[in-house]
Amino acid sequence: MQDFEVRAGTAHAVVTGRGAGLRAFTVDGVHHVETYDGDPPMGAGCVLIPWPNRTAGARFSWDGTDHELEVTEPDRGHAIHGLVRKRDWELVTHDDAAVTLAIDVPAGHGWPQPLRVETTYALEPTQLVVTHSVTNTGDGAVPAGIGTHPYLRVGDHPSGDCTLEVSTATVLDVDDALIPTGAARDVSDDESLAAPRVVADLDLDTCFGVTPGVAGVLAELRAPDGSGTRLWGDRNFGWVQAFTPDSPFGRSGKAVAAEPMTCPPDALNSGTDLVVLQPGATWTVRWGLEAL
Repeated sequence: MQDFEVRAGTAHAVVTGRGAGLRAFTVDGVHHVETYDGDPPMGAGCVLIPWPNRTAGARFSWDGTDHELEVTEPDRGHAIHGLVRKRDWELVTHDDAAVTLAIDVPAGHGWPQPLRVETTYALEPTQLVVTHSVTNTGDGAVPAGIGTHPYLRVGDHPSGDCTLEVSTATVLDVDDALIPTGAARDVSDDESLAAPRVVADLDLDTCFGVTPGVAGVLAELRAPDGSGTRLWGDRNFGWVQAFTPDSPFGRSGKAVAAEPMTCPPDALNSGTDLVVLQPGATWTVRWGLEAL
C-alpha cells in the first residue's frame, strides 16, 4: 500500500493506494477530514464504486439475470460499498498538486460487465476537488453508482462540540438491516439537518435526499468558533448518508461521516438514480471539500 502527497499553497492532502482513499486533507495545518494509519477504518475516505452503501442480501437482477455478490457485511448479509475499497489502485499520474489512480473491475463474482475507474484528487489553495470517471469496457450495458466516505473534521475541535448541517429535502425509512422500505419521503422538522444541529445530540446512520439535479453544498461541519469544513457535489450527487458512530480514529466522542452518493442504498435492486452505461461509455462526476 503506497501513499501519495499533493500540495497547493498551504493546502496538503494524502491519498492512499488502498481503496484510493483520502487519508488526510489540511489547509494551514488544520485537519478537515479524520486521519488514520494502515487500512481505513469503517470505510474512511474510500471510493465506493460501482455502488455505494448496501445491496440487500448481496443479490440483484440485471438484464434478466440474477447476480450474487460477495457478502461483505456479514452481520446483515449484504454487499456493502462496492468492489474496490479494499483493493490497491494503480498510479496513473502524480504531480505537485494532483494525483490520479485507476483500477479495473472485472466481470464475474456477481458483477455483469467490466469497468475501468479513474479517480483524481486535485488541490487548490482552500479546497480539494475529486473527479471520478467510470468507463464500461465490456460488451453489454451495466448499472453504476458512485459514493465516497469522508469523515469530516474541523482541526482539533471535538466533533461532538461542532454543528452539522446537511442539505436535506427527503429521507429514507429503513428496516432493521438498514435497507430502504420504500421511496424517500419529505423530511420532518425533527429529522431535518437543513439548520445546524449539535453533533453530540445526533445518532445517525441515515440517508437523506438533496434537491435533485442541483449542484452545491451537501454538508457543513462547523466548530464553535465558526471555522468549518464544507462538502460539495455536482448535480450527480443527489444523496448524502450521514453517520455519527463512536470515533474509530483515536479521538474521543463521535465521528461524522457525510457520504456523497449518486444513488441511495440498495439502488441495484430499486433502480433509483442508477446510471446505465452502454459499452464504451464514460460517466464523470465531481465533488470536493473546502476549508471554511
